[in-house]
Amino acid sequence: MKEYHIGIDGMYCSMCEVHINDAIRNHFKVKKVKANRKRKEALVQSEETLLEADVKKVLNDLGYELTSFEEGEMKKHTFF
Repeated sequence: MKEYHIGIDGMYCSMCEVHINDAIRNHFKVKKVKANRKRKEALVQSEETLLEADVKKVLNDLGYELTSFEEGEMKKHTFF
C-alpha cells in the first residue's frame, strides 16, 4: 500500500477539509484520506498509484493549490 503526503494551500476551515476528503474519495480509489488545515496537508493511503498531475487538477478545480506531493510505502507498525 502506498502513502501520499500532499501539501495543500487554501484550506481555512473544517469544511475545506471535508471538501478535499470527498473530492479525493470521489476521484480515486483510496483506502483512507485525511486532510488537515493546520498542517496544510492531506494524508492519503491507496493501493493504486496516484499521479501528481491528477491530484493537482482535482485540487485546482476546487480552488486549492497543490504545494507538495510525496509518495512512499506505508510503514507497518508492530507492537511488542
